[in-house]
Amino acid sequence: QVQLVESGGGLVQAGGSLRLSCATSRRISSINTMGWYRQAPGKQRELVASITSSGSPYYRDFVKGRFIISRDNTLNTMYLQMNSLKPEDTAVYYCKAEYSGFNYWGQGTQVTVSS
Repeated sequence: QVQLVESGGGLVQAGGSLRLSCATSRRISSINTMGWYRQAPGKQRELVASITSSGSPYYRDFVKGRFIISRDNTLNTMYLQMNSLKPEDTAVYYCKAEYSGFNYWGQGTQVTVSS
């Protein structure tokens, strides 16, 4: 099993920045693809960005050039640096880990961007 704990959410004005963290209970180097998802009220959960075990990132078009995903093998933590935030980025953000054929989710962290 893998336990995931997100942190770093909060309230920020449009144009501001936040950095989300996802701490893992296992060595992050043993985990396959990890990702950040988000779910806004009344909407389905959607992929924001993902990163493979070798560090290759993938971004959805709506965050390209604004968000940066990374993983730190020493700290066993994945990050999402969010810049130039927009009100439409408001959502609960979840991290996900793929390990031994199963998907594991964190509890989520709220990000609210005011206009």
